[in-house]
Amino acid sequence: MNANDCLKSLGLDAKQFETGDLEVKSPIDGEVIGRVQQDTAETLDKKIAKAAAAFEVWKSVPAPERGELVRLLGEELRTHKAALGRLVTLENGKLLQEGLGEVQEMIDICDFAVGLSRQLYGLTIQSERAGHTMRENWHPLGVVGVISAFNFPVAVWAWNAALAFVCGDPVIWKPSDKTPLTAIATQHLFEVAAKKFGKAPDGLSQLAICGRKIAAAMVEDKRVALISATGSTAMGRIVGPTVAKRFGSTILELGGNNAIIVAPTADLDLALRGILFGAVGTCGQRCTSTRRLVVHEDIYGTLVPDLKKAYASITIGNPLEDGVLVGPLIDEGAFVDMEAGLKQAASEGGEITGGGRVLKNEFPNAYYVNPAIVEMEKQSDIVHNETFAPILYIMKYKNFEDAIAIQNAVPQGLSSAIFTNDVREAERFTSATGSDCGIANVNIGTSGAEIGGAFGGEKETGGGRESGSDSWKAYMRRSTSTVNYTSDLPLAQGIKFET
Repeated sequence: MNANDCLKSLGLDAKQFETGDLEVKSPIDGEVIGRVQQDTAETLDKKIAKAAAAFEVWKSVPAPERGELVRLLGEELRTHKAALGRLVTLENGKLLQEGLGEVQEMIDICDFAVGLSRQLYGLTIQSERAGHTMRENWHPLGVVGVISAFNFPVAVWAWNAALAFVCGDPVIWKPSDKTPLTAIATQHLFEVAAKKFGKAPDGLSQLAICGRKIAAAMVEDKRVALISATGSTAMGRIVGPTVAKRFGSTILELGGNNAIIVAPTADLDLALRGILFGAVGTCGQRCTSTRRLVVHEDIYGTLVPDLKKAYASITIGNPLEDGVLVGPLIDEGAFVDMEAGLKQAASEGGEITGGGRVLKNEFPNAYYVNPAIVEMEKQSDIVHNETFAPILYIMKYKNFEDAIAIQNAVPQGLSSAIFTNDVREAERFTSATGSDCGIANVNIGTSGAEIGGAFGGEKETGGGRESGSDSWKAYMRRSTSTVNYTSDLPLAQGIKFET
């Protein structure tokens, strides 16, 4: 099933992707799989206006009814999981099982949001004034702008949109310009669900397919109450201050430079499996990919050679084929960045195993690489940077305090993990004096996260939270109300103001 077949299976006319000013290439072979028309400043402005009008309608619909729309969306995703998951792989280059898993993640967050639609709880607060009641209420926030990256071309939208819809907010989605086909397909499935629902206002969900220059208008527009942006730290440095300048809200989920500590008591077989998937899964193009490995000196000589053997056995190739574990990088730019990172690592004393382009004869227009292991004497400048490619930096430690210090001594703070059978180390790692990341795992790797927990990180990762737990509060506004049910008017703090 090629891209056209997937699009037809999803209910789209493949002919609409024969023209357009944005060319879409598959990282699998570098071939064009579609063309789409991009938005202009004028069309984006109209979409923002339409979303603002939709908000006036949608915010008055009871939340459980809003949840019914999301339930119907989940059913469409279940029905079309195979086709959409394959399209994800064709457009993004991740393994087919990962593409299917991404769609399953969309289904799961829809289920979560449906339940949430009946649980948007506030509080009743005890008042210091007799005959008064205080309440905390949560109300729809407004238009939500979602900016997503190529590596999770549909799941990140679902994390945001499913919650936004049940919270009473319309969504405008700017997908990566590298993966617009999956966005168009997802939008179509939403429209099918909305038609079945029958009560969704026009403009509740829209796409903004455009480059950075046009997208900047959405970031700057006061009609967009919240910008949820997933991508690089560099992007976040622009989006965050721009939205703050107009007193809007942001959810920033930015770079990760994720480390695994392997302690002397660790189950090394378990650790090896966790490290391998974390470091080379999705060809190192996850924000939660394992980029640093901090190994106790007593087990370094056992674990690292075993890891190199495991790397040597990895099958690299077409991600649609069975048995393949590593697919391509997204494009030539990603390969150039990887090469530059390895060159700098070598200049800073790194001992490199692996790396380099492979399968060039079979796929001359695609960029397949050998995942690289880089043994470092210390955490140098390059190790502090996130290179979005399968590079794993390995360092030794002697004392547990040193391991924690290495773990935390980078600007990013997304995901982290420790492999240990020492309960004291495990508890310390997850405590306030342990990992400073938004995710701190024990005896599982850094990569991947369940939708039940809020996803995001600290420091240059941006501080935002998406998906589960109470992250829904970011899509709503809080209102504290005091009700006086007496004929007296006492003031707080015992203040007297009488004539």
